[in-house]
Amino acid sequence: MASCVSRQSRTRSAPMRRTMLAAGLGLLALTALAAAQPRAPYAPGPQNIELPSDWQTRFIRYATVDKADRKIIRHMYVNPESFAALRSGQPAPYGTLLIMADTRARLDAQGNPLLDTSGRFIPEPGWIAIGAQQKEAGWGEGYGPELRNGEWEYAAFTGNGERRNIPLNNCFACHLQARAAQDFTFTYWDHAQARR
Repeated sequence: MASCVSRQSRTRSAPMRRTMLAAGLGLLALTALAAAQPRAPYAPGPQNIELPSDWQTRFIRYATVDKADRKIIRHMYVNPESFAALRSGQPAPYGTLLIMADTRARLDAQGNPLLDTSGRFIPEPGWIAIGAQQKEAGWGEGYGPELRNGEWEYAAFTGNGERRNIPLNNCFACHLQARAAQDFTFTYWDHAQARR
């Protein structure tokens, strides 16, 4: 009886194994085909940057900046792969995605930002705006010298993560004029120097 049951199990599982093997090979072939498909040619613009749905849990917050002139707090994040590859004095690696998420500062009755025990602004809950800066090989082609930031692109999103179709020339111009020697980044470059 036991040998009969085990023979039946082997008989049933052999076709199942063949089916699973065929499915696996089919999936492998589809993956190879997808990888072989040429990517759409690069065109300058914010459409190149996607805001990852998991950035708030997966990305690393490396800096927080109080902006007194705007009564906001900027929270700076980077994808963990780029954070691990960060080297002092070196450009950010391709694939670096920097996210700047703004919150309002909590204000007193006179409209002044309230401070915590460390003298920093206290954030109100929720994002009010999100900016992104991403670097990829070949990006930046198509911009004139008055705007091109190496191989970086910029994008703007609402606090809920919806894309904002706004002009980004000010981002390009500011980073180009102030930080071209620092790989067109502000807090990220400075953070790398502080990690020596």
